[in-house]
Amino acid sequence: MALDIKIFAPQWGSNELPAEIFVAKVKAAGFDGIEMSVPADAEVRADWAARMADAGLQLIAAQWETVFHPRFDEHKAALGRLLRNACEARPVLVNSHTGKDWYTREQNLELLALADGIAREYGVPIVHEIHRSRFSGHPMLLLPYLRELPQLALTADLSHWCCACESLLEDQPDTLAATLPRVRHIHARVGHPQGPQVADFRAPEHADALAAHLNWWDQVVELRRAAGDTLMTITPEFGPAPYTQTLPYTQQPVTNAWELNVAMKDLLKARYGNH
Repeated sequence: MALDIKIFAPQWGSNELPAEIFVAKVKAAGFDGIEMSVPADAEVRADWAARMADAGLQLIAAQWETVFHPRFDEHKAALGRLLRNACEARPVLVNSHTGKDWYTREQNLELLALADGIAREYGVPIVHEIHRSRFSGHPMLLLPYLRELPQLALTADLSHWCCACESLLEDQPDTLAATLPRVRHIHARVGHPQGPQVADFRAPEHADALAAHLNWWDQVVELRRAAGDTLMTITPEFGPAPYTQTLPYTQQPVTNAWELNVAMKDLLKARYGNH
């Protein structure tokens, strides 16, 4: 059976739009679903779910709000609450911002075990995003967890490692060889050695960065196909300011993040078609 690749639109950057407007916008742009933080209010959550179902859109639940809880005990309590709320929406998967790069190994393992238990309880995959300041914020932070937790699944947002390692990871083939087989979801944003988001991935000055990211994503797609998976999910995730660079003084964004996400969706659909 072919690998079905679904492209999701990020709600990030469009949070101010009501459900009926954003769902229609996503559908019109040709995305397959939405990646968003799941509302805590059951009625609001049900409204989003109904509108998405009517539009034929799938859901990836994003859990990022633990960033507001730096103290470990508060972080753990929030993680459990937020992951359960996300799983209640029955998404394709939950993408979680988990732990901190300054938590101890034991603390981060405790959080990962909590997430694994909730995933099993609900039967919903929970994947952990590669992201600066999380437990996965640098390759040398993540690799020990990969060795210790054979089932640990990741969201590849390798733009963060480009920034953290000040490179396009060309000097770390072994790191990538250990990491890419664990990827179950991709955030398709293009980073560069000095930051997590290029101004416009279509610009010729960013050709090398785009080529590096496409190569990583190609490898992930082939790994999932070889493993016999039937579904692969990708979310273009160019973000609003300050991820999108702004002009000095006026703070005018130099590009439009939504337009970049639509353009990346088009590139990925043309590149992968029906695997």
